[in-house]
Amino acid sequence: MPVTLVGRTRERAELAAAWAQAADGATGPQVAVLTGDPGTGKSALVAAALADLDPAPVTVLHGQARIHSPAPYDWLAAVLSGRDTRGLPAPGPALAWLAQHDAAPVERFAPGALLRVATRVVRALAGTGPAVLVVEDLHALDPASLNLVADLAAAPGLPALLLVTSRPSADPLVARTLARLAGTPGAVRQHLGPLRPADVAEVLAQVYPGLDIGAGAAREVWDRTAGNAYRLTELIATTAADDVATLLREPADGGPDLTAREAEVLVCLRDGMANKQIARALGISVRTVTVHVSNLLRKTGTASRTEAALWAVRHTDRTPSLTPRSQP
Repeated sequence: MPVTLVGRTRERAELAAAWAQAADGATGPQVAVLTGDPGTGKSALVAAALADLDPAPVTVLHGQARIHSPAPYDWLAAVLSGRDTRGLPAPGPALAWLAQHDAAPVERFAPGALLRVATRVVRALAGTGPAVLVVEDLHALDPASLNLVADLAAAPGLPALLLVTSRPSADPLVARTLARLAGTPGAVRQHLGPLRPADVAEVLAQVYPGLDIGAGAAREVWDRTAGNAYRLTELIATTAADDVATLLREPADGGPDLTAREAEVLVCLRDGMANKQIARALGISVRTVTVHVSNLLRKTGTASRTEAALWAVRHTDRTPSLTPRSQP
């Protein structure tokens, strides 16, 4: 459902304009920072922006923090994961350390020197561009990754759009990094707030095209969800009847207390999808998928993804919420 993209026309246009500047290659990197509370649709907006880009980027480098134990240069390690690193401008030991290889030598590198190596590696991966560097969940990144992202934002001649998402953070290092990014010349800074009542009415009209939805009902749904796009999606996805009034009723008990997003992730697990595939299909970050999978294992009492998938196969018929609502 296009819930997280309703009311984001201006934001998409700004990102398209930033990309046009980056693709032109006349200046250094263009920076776009998207902040917002959980559930405001940052990842979905990034996915939509990537699909909108014209011309299409030659390279997209996408990274995020590890979910449980962030390590130095997590963002770059995620970018390098599964990638052929031969020929990159970095000494083998340093590159193995940056990529967080299990067999990396236990060796200390001077922080400044390692940062310069990491920046060279990203430049080599971006090539002549135009490229997009996607940094998801900046607030969760390790300090070395934060320094690298700030360094890339100021890298002269880098033919790229640096697209960053983050929750607001009281952490001094994260706040300082966000300030540095936002202070880059020509930077786009977007804070995604809650949907407006009119946006909620538009969403309901899309989901229930045959119903005459009054402003009062839309306002009640807005009150219940506080305009949070994620909560609105959850509410709609767990409503079986084609009646807006049902959105105001509490769901019946029975079965594990899965959220609608968890139910969608469980269906994806049942269908054998990897975390990256799930993230693309649902318009969320890989880190968020990992959180949902952990919650699913706990709630279903299973010990692995395979067991959770088998659980879904056995319980689909008597747990209707496991089948996501089709898109309008």
